[in-house]
Amino acid sequence: MTTLVSKYLLPIVKQQNWTLKNRRLVFPAVLMALLMAAPTRALSLSVLSDAFWQVAAYVAATLALFHYLTDKFDRQGTWTKQLSTRSSLQVLFAAFMGALPGCGGAIVVITQYVRCNLSFGAVVAVLTATMGDAAFLLLATRPMDGFMMVGLGFVVGLISGVVVDRIHGGDFLRPKVARSKHLDSIDESEAALSEHGFINAQGRFWQWLVLPAMVMALLGSFQLDTDSVFRLPAGTSEMLGAALAVITVTFWSLQREVNTYESVVGEDPKCRQSHLFQRVAQDTNFVTVWVIAAFLAFELTILGLDIELSNVFGGWGALMPFMGVAVGLLPGCGPQILVTSLYISGAVPMSAQVGNAISNDGDALFPAIALAPKAAMMATLYSTVPALIAAYSYFFLFE
Repeated sequence: MTTLVSKYLLPIVKQQNWTLKNRRLVFPAVLMALLMAAPTRALSLSVLSDAFWQVAAYVAATLALFHYLTDKFDRQGTWTKQLSTRSSLQVLFAAFMGALPGCGGAIVVITQYVRCNLSFGAVVAVLTATMGDAAFLLLATRPMDGFMMVGLGFVVGLISGVVVDRIHGGDFLRPKVARSKHLDSIDESEAALSEHGFINAQGRFWQWLVLPAMVMALLGSFQLDTDSVFRLPAGTSEMLGAALAVITVTFWSLQREVNTYESVVGEDPKCRQSHLFQRVAQDTNFVTVWVIAAFLAFELTILGLDIELSNVFGGWGALMPFMGVAVGLLPGCGPQILVTSLYISGAVPMSAQVGNAISNDGDALFPAIALAPKAAMMATLYSTVPALIAAYSYFFLFE
């Protein structure tokens, strides 16, 4: 225990001088308060347990597989530069990179656009196709819906990128090459930050837990009583899931200080040389935090106001697709995970999910704004048009 504290706790203590300025700690504190209060204890235990076993376990397994496969390919390699001479493939490549779960593919396309290797249509294609980290959540909990969204994003992104390149040409709004010097230093401070704190402990935590958690999650998905299967006292699985959820939230809260909008709604920075499970841990913890926030907001609203959010949103009718698209305009993956969580809970319809999936740019919008602000804003506006068309087409045809 002493070794664990000295190895993992002391660096974060020294880094933050152990002051109470870390606003992220408010979230685990609120969770503990809800667990201790008698009126909300049962609800909070259920939400935290479900969030861990039904979401976090599947997300971690999906991320582990995804990062393992992507580690086999050099997405930052020189082969992307060859696309600069093959304009016909640039939009296709960008749509594919955007359709990949997470934000990494979209960020690659943004940087290659700034370096004059990809066209403006490629930027529109990747921002239209990407669903960010919300894709991991949807794939883990509703695989068929998730694959449908990935495929839809790819097709819509491809068409949008081709049309935009025909209208504007590939060099539209490209910033000066000198500005790309920012690319060489953009990861340095973030990489240094990701090496501190509890990052190693997070990686070990999920490396040891991903397989047992998947076993528990699969048993639960097959409607088996895990307490009976493992001959445990009644309620043990729920208590364990809630405890692991709180640990996951605590890891996230101690990873980084909240001082900007991006530090709240975006992934924590990662070092390219970090271990696979360190990246799995950071992304899983981030997704889990926003899922818990969405689930708690949903359940506490029902408990406190005695109303069903699905009925409330159901009364919005034709406004729901527009709301999904509007939330998608917000940078970062956090708001998009909220929409997907509400869709999984049945609070919002598929049309809103479709609009949000196509309009949202995830964390890729942050480097896009930093490197090419005019192109980022224009590409975001362009991605809104197909999002509205797709969302309202689904609404009128199927809802």
